[in-house]
Amino acid sequence: MARLVVLGGGVSGHTTATFAAKWLGSGHEVVVVTPNAKWNWIPSNIWVGVGQMTKENVTFDLAPVYAKAGINYKQAKAVSINPEGSESSGKPFVSIEYTEAGKEGVTENIEYDYLVNATGPKLNFGATPGLGEGSQLGEHTVSVCTADHAVHASHELFKCIEKMKKGERQKFLIGTGHGMCTCQGAAFEYIFNIEHELNKAGVRDMADLQWISNEAALGDFGMGSLHMSAMGYVVNSRIFTESLFTERNVKWIIGAHVNRVESKKVHYELLDGSYGEESFDFAMLIPPFAGVGIKAYSKDGSDITDTVFAPNGFMKVDANYAAGDYANWKASDWPSTYQNPKYGNLFAAGIAFAPPHPISKPRVTPNGTPITPTPPRTGMPSGIIGKAVAHSICDLITKGENAPLHHASMAHMGAACVASTGKGFADGTAAAMTVYPVVPDFDKYPGTGRDTDYTFGEIGLAGHWIKHILHHLFIWKAKLKFGWTLIPE
Repeated sequence: MARLVVLGGGVSGHTTATFAAKWLGSGHEVVVVTPNAKWNWIPSNIWVGVGQMTKENVTFDLAPVYAKAGINYKQAKAVSINPEGSESSGKPFVSIEYTEAGKEGVTENIEYDYLVNATGPKLNFGATPGLGEGSQLGEHTVSVCTADHAVHASHELFKCIEKMKKGERQKFLIGTGHGMCTCQGAAFEYIFNIEHELNKAGVRDMADLQWISNEAALGDFGMGSLHMSAMGYVVNSRIFTESLFTERNVKWIIGAHVNRVESKKVHYELLDGSYGEESFDFAMLIPPFAGVGIKAYSKDGSDITDTVFAPNGFMKVDANYAAGDYANWKASDWPSTYQNPKYGNLFAAGIAFAPPHPISKPRVTPNGTPITPTPPRTGMPSGIIGKAVAHSICDLITKGENAPLHHASMAHMGAACVASTGKGFADGTAAAMTVYPVVPDFDKYPGTGRDTDYTFGEIGLAGHWIKHILHHLFIWKAKLKFGWTLIPE
């Protein structure tokens, strides 16, 4: 019997574990280690953050789902990996620390035959002074990164709405809280959902909406912008995005690194090296992401964390980390199998793998401050990668260690994104976009890097209903209900 241990129960880890358990059957063991008791459909946290959904609408208990799937579930966090075993045991193992109520702080070593790191990111609030402390949100801003954060954000939003109803003007500052952030899309959705709710409450005229982002241009989203088919034309995503900001009277600051947050004020540096300040009454700034801080040790106990993980804490995989300058970057730099180059029974999936470099062109201010969006690896790509990794490991277990691995390079992967710009039965809207490939290939698609026949976007009520339907479909899938394997990643 082989044992597969999956670290993390988010989109990628949950996908890996559930498919592996189905394909391997009872003859092998699948173990999931995750510090959370609940699964969270994170894309709908946006709607929780404006009071249009509850925490219960976007989460469910993991234990009964894993019991149904025959998965050994441990509510714990991974602390370290010994990929060579130890002097007393030749089998590799992972050390965990329980977070389950009543077992907090209890540690355990779990031996494995294969291990998948799908831990997702650490929300690195501590990277920006005043934004928070370590992985903990601070007192000056709100967040929609977790369901609990989103509940808090909705409470603070409605306090502002009540103030506006009493004649007190409010300023909303939404965007990224650091020059190396990713997930601009979540902030994009949130600012337009706030705008929609303010209109519904009849207080839009009492609000100033300000966007602040590390993107060099609106619509970059960490993907180097993109050319898309829209309304019969091929347009740059900057034009597509600027038109929406202008139409809804949302001002923007771009190319910004937020370097300090205070009560009612942020300080930032721009790409030209200048500095500025922006006041706010309500702020939601996405923090930068980092690896969760797992350590790695050799058989003799030596620290080999730098061998297994990149400096940002994400796990090294089959990527080209020596690509060098931007002019040398190729689509082929991106990983395909997500296997660690030194330890063949280690894989990383979703956000947990270390990308070879950004997708957007790197930019540094005259003061030496990097302001470049980190590449997105969430949502659809995470699910696709998790399923491919599960396929590979199942084949290695059932067909032998020479079985060919499955491939899921983001340079050969298309993705769809439906970004809500307001929730409503008849007046909701969303920007629906597809992109192919996610990582541009300028050798194959000169000029744009992408196939414009499969890269397109539009905004409207239909997009809102697609997003609403997808919310229910993906929760159905994650609960392993009837026909779950038929729902695509």
